[in-house]
Amino acid sequence: MNFPKRLLAILALLPGLALASEGGIALDKAPDRSNNMAALQHGAKLFVNYCLNCHNASSMRYNRLKDLGLSEEQIKANLLFTGDKVGEMMTTTMNPKDAKAWFGVVPPDLSVIQRAKASGAGTGSDYLYTYLRSFYKDDTRPTGWNNRLVENVAMPHVLWELQGVQKITTKEVEDPHEHGKMLHQFAGYEQVAPGKLDKLEYDTAVADLVGYMEWMAEPAAQTRKKLGVVVVLFMTLFAFLAWRLNASFWKEVK
Repeated sequence: MNFPKRLLAILALLPGLALASEGGIALDKAPDRSNNMAALQHGAKLFVNYCLNCHNASSMRYNRLKDLGLSEEQIKANLLFTGDKVGEMMTTTMNPKDAKAWFGVVPPDLSVIQRAKASGAGTGSDYLYTYLRSFYKDDTRPTGWNNRLVENVAMPHVLWELQGVQKITTKEVEDPHEHGKMLHQFAGYEQVAPGKLDKLEYDTAVADLVGYMEWMAEPAAQTRKKLGVVVVLFMTLFAFLAWRLNASFWKEVK
């Protein structure tokens, strides 16, 4: 095989290699919540109720949630449960040593986790959206849970009351590399016990939560994008005026 053909073959394999680096499964596309204030407010409530028990968001203050349309009174009434003040950082009361003993690892700070999980396989939102919907019951794990995206995950399924309990089902397929050898291939999820939400409602809730985490990673993202459009328009106008001025100047010189 000559060099151009080898290069094309390598380039064709790159998408597959990117997906394999994310646990071997394709990432689901996360719904866009960037301009949906109601969804982001709901996501903030889910984050405080289910994530802040173990994780910090030490780069975010509660009063920044005013940017989502919440008043200080609403933040105090609905999102402050530990005696924190509105101007304080969003942190957990869990002792890091206890977390290390219970989970084997200190839960990471989630302030910019959405940006940190971006890869060639998809955005950080795609990663989180897939991850939070890929938990399944596994009695061989210390927490009783596992995850298809992150095999042998240390984190328990904190949203199980909403999603319910599901297990994975497999089917036997022949190994393409070894004739006669059978492999167990993932076939889907089977609901073992119902949760408070049905599948569509749970997926919507996860999308809201992930949307909030995306907003939290860069609260000024929408302002940045709007400012970027203004700057591009200004530079375009400036370039046009400079071009016409240049033409006029050289016309007089000639």
